[in-house]
Amino acid sequence: MYINTNILLLAFFAITGILFSANNNNMVVGDDCQDDILGLQAQCTMYFQKSLPKMNPSQQCCSVIRKADMPCVCHHMTKDDEKILDMKKVIFVAQYCGRPVAPGTICGSYTVPPPPPTA
Repeated sequence: MYINTNILLLAFFAITGILFSANNNNMVVGDDCQDDILGLQAQCTMYFQKSLPKMNPSQQCCSVIRKADMPCVCHHMTKDDEKILDMKKVIFVAQYCGRPVAPGTICGSYTVPPPPPTA
């Protein structure tokens, strides 16, 4: 558990550095969804990481997701974020929490696909 906690903290600080670095010319996070991004980092990072298996999120994560402006969060995802985070997991967690991201939304370089056709 100690190693997993260290990995989670490392990922959190790496993502925070990427999102809020003064030298990052690829992205500017305004006040529009900065709090949402911080909340997601604090409560949901482990559910988005590429290095971890896909799993259902916690109630705390879902609470943040339900309040977050996910299109804004997606808009601020960078290639550096995508080295650590799996955008399909981000979309899965949002849907699991009852806040699906609309098809066609671009999350980093990932475009949310339409739902499968119903029979």
